[in-house]
Amino acid sequence: MNLRLLALPVAAMTLIVVASNVLVQFPVAGSIGSVALGDILTWGAFTYPFAFLVTDLTNRRFGPVLARRVVYAGFAVAILASLVAPPLLFRLGLLEFAATGERLLRIALASGAAFLAAQLFDILVFNRLRMQSWWRAPAFASLAGSVVDTITFFTIAFAPAFAFIGPNDDFSLQVAPLLGAFSAEAPRWISWAIGDFGVKLVIAVVALVPYRVLMNRLMPYRPGVSIA
Repeated sequence: MNLRLLALPVAAMTLIVVASNVLVQFPVAGSIGSVALGDILTWGAFTYPFAFLVTDLTNRRFGPVLARRVVYAGFAVAILASLVAPPLLFRLGLLEFAATGERLLRIALASGAAFLAAQLFDILVFNRLRMQSWWRAPAFASLAGSVVDTITFFTIAFAPAFAFIGPNDDFSLQVAPLLGAFSAEAPRWISWAIGDFGVKLVIAVVALVPYRVLMNRLMPYRPGVSIA
């Protein structure tokens, strides 16, 4: 197997992960009705879900074993970018507040754990459905991965139960109207998680378009068939 064939998916995954770790630092400006988008969304929410597209296309072309290798490369980048991006942006004057070392480590662990668990689960679901209708594997794999990613990241990063990893973020634990609009109240990080998951669902549907276009240019993986 020529590992150079994985250069493109690894590069694409690296670009998405790095961009997402930078863009997640910047809230979305504007509002929809009474909902302030900056309270529930960052720009990173719009780039990160495309990691599932890279994983699914890699899985379709090269199979689950090599798709996992791309994920492992992305996992390493996710940890590194989570540790490096916030301090760098603060030094450049693009962030108002600097994260403490322990808090930064907790976010990095949450990011890495969520990425690894979600992408590996995506590969598992995709592989089970690869022989069905063309849209089922990427749609259900991305959906399943998005659920795992959202729950894993926001729970580890913000839930008080994980304070043993690093200090809690007081602002995220403040109780506020759900999504900034409903009478029901919840910690802010719950609204962040819901908003993030909503964007993932939308992009999972949108990503079916480039998947459909690109899948016709990729010879599908067949178990037992060597890829030159």
